[in-house]
Amino acid sequence: MDLKFGKTYDQLRIGDEASFTKTITETDVYLFAGISGDFNPIHLNEEFAKRTPFKTRIAHGALPQSLIAPVLGMKLPGLGTVLVEITTRFMAPTFFGDTITATGRVVEKIEEKRRVRMALTWTNQRGQTVAQGEAVVIPPADKIP
Repeated sequence: MDLKFGKTYDQLRIGDEASFTKTITETDVYLFAGISGDFNPIHLNEEFAKRTPFKTRIAHGALPQSLIAPVLGMKLPGLGTVLVEITTRFMAPTFFGDTITATGRVVEKIEEKRRVRMALTWTNQRGQTVAQGEAVVIPPADKIP
């Protein structure tokens, strides 16, 4: 397989943006519970979840958050990118069947360490922001050994 590294620090521009979209299924939530070890009944037990403010099961917050990984690691900057820091503020739940779009946008280039700060947003199919945050990444090097 021929892999092409992502954009280097010098190739990136303020305002560059990329997204990834996925519908969150019941299977995704159960698999994420197994991977993460988080078996909180708000995610897995409908009868329990009916007694919560959401009235139904919701996805783990880290599940839609993880959809930023294909953006940073596969699209922008892309292959070879290293995530150094990420912050996320959750603003609304993600329900089973929601289609989440994770978007990363270059907002700052940090010359001293050749890192890039990116604004992150997660929206559902209704255009509602379910989370927002930022990441600092190290883009691929100018010359890959």
